[in-house]
Amino acid sequence: MPASTPLVAVCQFAPGADAAQNRAQVVDLVARAAARGARVVVLPEYSNYFANPFDESLAVNAESLDGPFVASLSATAAEHHVIVVAGMLETADAGRVHNAVVAVSDAGTLAVYRKQHLYDAFGQRESDWIAPGEVGAAAIFDVDGIRFGLMTCYDLRFPEVARTLADAGVDAMIVPAEWVRGPLKEHHWTTLLAARAIENTAYVIAADHPAPIGVGLSQVIDPQGVVVAGVSAGEGIALASIDGELITRTRETNPVLALRRYRVVPDH
Repeated sequence: MPASTPLVAVCQFAPGADAAQNRAQVVDLVARAAARGARVVVLPEYSNYFANPFDESLAVNAESLDGPFVASLSATAAEHHVIVVAGMLETADAGRVHNAVVAVSDAGTLAVYRKQHLYDAFGQRESDWIAPGEVGAAAIFDVDGIRFGLMTCYDLRFPEVARTLADAGVDAMIVPAEWVRGPLKEHHWTTLLAARAIENTAYVIAADHPAPIGVGLSQVIDPQGVVVAGVSAGEGIALASIDGELITRTRETNPVLALRRYRVVPDH
């Protein structure tokens, strides 16, 4: 792997029910992160629109990948010469929407991921409003010799998703989220993020909503499970370098990906 160290930023903010205001906040956050040297800027799940609790407004405010939200991301990415990754509600069929993550640069859309595991847990029913994404090829893109892969929120509880990214040669896993607060939820969030990093010897880059709805704690975790940058409960930006040499050294010392004897295949 090249001795590359692109700087990444996680942006923790609370998108709401005003799509235009959400776009303006994203533009501001990307500009602030880029001014601090970020090469890749990561924003949370539902960055284009969020309502709590979910209702029919999700479908009304969902957009296509050529809609105003992605157009705004692309323009901002081009202006600041960065890659922007953000969660969004994407138009789907049959009255539901996709919970999507899109990565864009000045060259256009680099990758799109649609959430595979829906949050039908802890008293929530995401599947009433959102259609699951198809299982299949990993959503990946490369920056400065580092390969990034996409997943989102509840997918974090399914190690197979991260393993499919590892199979695709990913060095860093990006996790936009709206990790809902609740008993032990901060513990679950931080533990699972570290576990995905350690077991795959990869960076994990996670951007969450702040309190009071999300747990916050957006962070960048290195391949040995160490938090190298993070945000607390409120809104904010944290930056860290993705160290290609550290990934190489970690995988040489602990070659778990080479030594494993199982592969991941889709169940349905």
